[in-house]
Amino acid sequence: MKKRIRLFVTGMLLTGMLVGCGGNKEAVATDGSTSMNKVIGALGEAFEADTGITVTYNATGSGAGIQAVQEGRCDIGLSSRNLKDEEKEKGLIGTVLAYDGIAVIVNPDNTVDNLDINTIAKIYTGEITNWSEVGGNDAEIVLIGREAGSGTRDGFESITETEDKCKYRQELTSTGDVITTVASNPAAIGYASLASVKETVKALTVEGIAPSEATIKDGSYVVQRPFVLVTKEDTQLSENAQKFFDYITSGEANEFISSAGVVPAN
Repeated sequence: MKKRIRLFVTGMLLTGMLVGCGGNKEAVATDGSTSMNKVIGALGEAFEADTGITVTYNATGSGAGIQAVQEGRCDIGLSSRNLKDEEKEKGLIGTVLAYDGIAVIVNPDNTVDNLDINTIAKIYTGEITNWSEVGGNDAEIVLIGREAGSGTRDGFESITETEDKCKYRQELTSTGDVITTVASNPAAIGYASLASVKETVKALTVEGIAPSEATIKDGSYVVQRPFVLVTKEDTQLSENAQKFFDYITSGEANEFISSAGVVPAN
């Protein structure tokens, strides 16, 4: 019977078990994007079932995961955005594992079903402030987003060309928090990894295209970003970490990646 992957979602849970990567020599330590929770969980469980090697996951956000690799505090970083030039100049290497859609989400009671990229940008920059301006009810739009350093935020703002322009009401620290907040407010709009979207919110079509594995794969759904494995050029992975890296980047792992709702890169 398969063993469950041990998900250490906070630093508090890691205390006493892992000190960076060095606390448990047998385990493979991953750190970073909260959006990659589901896919890393599926891959870690399958890998542990096959090898007996534990994979731990510390959900700190993409920026923190990248920093953890840079500082040698984990084996593999997890980023839901491509590496920046300055990060590559520090010797970091990004390997695309999969592609994920960023769903633009609203409360299920919201009557709006479709927006184009330009309108989404105008909403988030404060040019459009009421749902009635886009065919919805007369209600002030409540803008929900992620915190600075989030890969989901970086991807969303890059695609919509709204970097440093968004007028967020709330900046939340996890995908789950965004979904919960939007689900509880009929006037809210947010964005979240498609793989994490629940029935408690409604994913809008963007320019008439619904987010799905098929539309991400063919590129017709434009709000998408990569899931990236981050390693350090001058640092050799441990034997177990290398085994895990090789496994999840092989075709053998594609069924588990797809089962997590994202599109395999390989």
